[in-house]
Amino acid sequence: MNMKKTTTLGLGLALALSTAACGGGNGGDGGSEATSATGPIKIWLSNNPEELAWGNKMVEAWNKANPDQKVTAQEIPAGKSSEEVIGAAITAGNAPCLVFNTAPAAVPQFEKQGGLVPLDSFADGKEYIESRTGDAATQYQSPDGKYYQLPWKANPVMIFYNKDLLKKAGVDPENPPLSTYDEFLDTSDKIVSSGAAQAAIWPAPSSEFYQSWFDFYPLYAAETGGTQLVEDDKATFNSTEGKAVADFWATMYEKGYAQKEAYKADSFADGKAAMAIVGPWAIAVYGDSVNWGVAPVPTSTGIAPEDTYTFSDAKNVAMYSACKAQGTAWEVLKFATSEEQDGALLEETGQMPMREDVASAYPDYFKANPEYQTFADQAARTVEVPNVTNSIEIWQDFRDDYSKAVIFGETDVDSALADAADKVDGLAGQ
Repeated sequence: MNMKKTTTLGLGLALALSTAACGGGNGGDGGSEATSATGPIKIWLSNNPEELAWGNKMVEAWNKANPDQKVTAQEIPAGKSSEEVIGAAITAGNAPCLVFNTAPAAVPQFEKQGGLVPLDSFADGKEYIESRTGDAATQYQSPDGKYYQLPWKANPVMIFYNKDLLKKAGVDPENPPLSTYDEFLDTSDKIVSSGAAQAAIWPAPSSEFYQSWFDFYPLYAAETGGTQLVEDDKATFNSTEGKAVADFWATMYEKGYAQKEAYKADSFADGKAAMAIVGPWAIAVYGDSVNWGVAPVPTSTGIAPEDTYTFSDAKNVAMYSACKAQGTAWEVLKFATSEEQDGALLEETGQMPMREDVASAYPDYFKANPEYQTFADQAARTVEVPNVTNSIEIWQDFRDDYSKAVIFGETDVDSALADAADKVDGLAGQ
């Protein structure tokens, strides 16, 4: 997913979710009668052109084989964010059967509204999800142990770097030292002090709750070996590892290696920053215009790439309780996430289906497209946002305290993390 698309997606989400919470969908799982009902269904697809192309072909294949259970697909209607539109549809009771663009962070609120069907309601639901996704599936279970979302596709974020700018800064462009915090800081200093670029890296310094997914969280996942921000209803980040990550970023901002002002366009594409934290979507976006390389996110000690975790930046599929023909919807969901259709998605979009060992599942694709292999390897080690109540509020509180201390230096890091942890504990435990 393009980070600019991610930013657009998040706008208005908190407002949308709090507004949607005032209403409700049809609620619950619809009962056994609904889960066995068949007939025509409607689905929503992302407005990403590549995903639309895949989705329309998938629907055509389904309809050809199942003319009595026709699927009608459309783009998610326009709005400030996909989540705002989905939340409003839940409130109105007219959500489609399936949305192939459900953000994991929004699932707790949609679930609270009664807008989602637990996929465990289907006899083979739990087994299908866990056999397709593997151990990573458990990150997508709700606190009640059920799956209200099917893990669909991931964009594991890594460090994209501009080889030409690194060479200009006197850094080896083929093997840049970026593994440890000290190496990353030293490389960043060379980039900025040489004038090769205005910033070494330029994550968005704005306050939207989701921005921490593209600065703090990937490095925290790596530093901790795969720990989520919240586990067992308790904040985990007020720790040695969390402080190390926050101190690293604080140094980046203090030294001017990362900028405190927002950049209105794409700093990496424009050559204003020599690096960016992005997913595999970046290969198609930057591939023809930037002489790029890719590396895992850094850690304090330089964890080996094959052991390094990162943020998944996943989008999933959920079934919505307004759906009358849930039996058909479930069969369509399995068809759309079959090995064949996942392969088609990979071919069309370059995004990683959340299948166990995706690299070995599609060897021909990765042989023909070796530039995606690194992201496929990384896809085996990703961390998702925690599936907890008050998810959006938790991320917003964290972002607010993080920004004050790390980006703008208004408070000290230790106090900020402690204050944020206290707020998060209160919200997660509700």
